[in-house]
Amino acid sequence: MFSRILIANRGEIALRIVRACRAMGITSVVAYSEADRESRGVQLADEAICVGPAESRRSYLSAPSILSAAIVAGCEAIHPGYGFLSEDDTFAEMTRAHGLTFIGPPPEVLERFASKAGTRTLLAKHGLPTIPGSGMLRDDAHGMAEADKIGYPVLIKPSAGGGGKGMRMVRSPRELQQAMTICRSEALAAFGDDSLYLEKWLEENRHVEVQVFGDAGGRVVHLHERECSIQRRHQKLVEESPAPNLPAALRARLTEAAVAGARAVGYVNAGTMEFIVHGEQFYFLEMNTRLQVEHPVTEEVTGLDLVQAQLRVASGEPLPWTQEQVPQRGCSIECRVYAEDPARNFMPSPGRISRLVLPAGPGVRVECGVAEGVEVSVHYDPLLAKLIATGATRVDAIERMRGALAAFVVEGVKTVIPFQQRVVDSPAFRAGAVHTQMVEQGAFR
Repeated sequence: MFSRILIANRGEIALRIVRACRAMGITSVVAYSEADRESRGVQLADEAICVGPAESRRSYLSAPSILSAAIVAGCEAIHPGYGFLSEDDTFAEMTRAHGLTFIGPPPEVLERFASKAGTRTLLAKHGLPTIPGSGMLRDDAHGMAEADKIGYPVLIKPSAGGGGKGMRMVRSPRELQQAMTICRSEALAAFGDDSLYLEKWLEENRHVEVQVFGDAGGRVVHLHERECSIQRRHQKLVEESPAPNLPAALRARLTEAAVAGARAVGYVNAGTMEFIVHGEQFYFLEMNTRLQVEHPVTEEVTGLDLVQAQLRVASGEPLPWTQEQVPQRGCSIECRVYAEDPARNFMPSPGRISRLVLPAGPGVRVECGVAEGVEVSVHYDPLLAKLIATGATRVDAIERMRGALAAFVVEGVKTVIPFQQRVVDSPAFRAGAVHTQMVEQGAFR
């Protein structure tokens, strides 16, 4: 097992990894930008090292800076968290070339999934059903021709990255022409890659994903499914496990397909197979080759620690559990707390947090990356915290979430907490009748 690791990330995920390291007796070194000098991650890690200015391309996305920090700090491995360099096969290869371990899939596995369009083709060959779509678009004319073949509406997607950036749903050729330019610009700015592809848009679909985990010995297991349909701009706001109103037979087919797909490509470490569920059918959407933001709900219903498992598998140990040892008990719901103004189409709300009161109590877990007096920067994703409520039943989890949201106080910036309260109070959510277009349709106003 490693004795020292560099955490190449920020906010709540940096703290989550620090906590896992502490439990395992591993020294944690947090890499931080100048904007995060006073962050909780820097304060609570065993050590911290500055890797550059606020701009992420010169700090958290700078492979030379991150690698230099790891070497100077005497670390044996790098945990990239999620976002930033977490799915970058070139960075993973550079890490290995410098004698360090990348805590995640090995470079050759990451390379197989580097293109989302290519991933669709790869997993379709292994039997996973995929949504009708295109390959990589050569230019606008190619995009227009492919959309005509697929049939409107279509979803424009970047081949690199995630988090909803560079994605647009369009219903006509005129919309498509305009949107492709915007999507390319957004994808280039966010991921350094402006390549796009198209998928058929299925109305009122559900977004259900399966957590998988593999080790170097070829064992792959699933840790059950998560419902992620409450989204804005194709980015998740509420997640839960198990997925409500998912027939047992469909759940079994989903998890079996996820494990089969991961095993077929030799997947190692934590990953997530994302699917669109439309009626009784499901379609492979994409593979996230990293830990997910919503991993706490899986930890709560299984009782397993995914970050510790990541560290063990990356160090060469086998998976610490078999499929039969992965339970699914009760229900867990996560609300992401962003510094955004729902009344202004979820526009970011930067500023200084003047007051912060975190909820607590039985079945309530908070993963928070900020504190009173901290500046919410314009340079990064405005996620402040993740609020997780768990109960013996879904009704119990919802009631605990209602109480926790009411007790969660953030002043100085706008947050999505009032919106999240409307979500958990809505009859549709309480009935588990959710789909990915509810926010855009105004279901929670």
